[in-house]
Amino acid sequence: MEMTTIAIPKDLKKNISEFGNKGETFSDILTRLCENARKQLLQNILMSEGGCISLDEFKKEINKKWPKS
Repeated sequence: MEMTTIAIPKDLKKNISEFGNKGETFSDILTRLCENARKQLLQNILMSEGGCISLDEFKKEINKKWPKS
């Protein structure tokens, strides 16, 4: 894996290190934080009620579009 160096303020470095476990590198910590943020974002999208309908409304819509013969 190709590596790079980024410049961050010392207080941010301290804040990031507070999320670390013994023996973790900053790369490990940031990777875990990004994975958790991605999972949280997906959960927020999936659990959002915006644009959703109830199961009863869904059944009514299905029955309108594909009535039983």
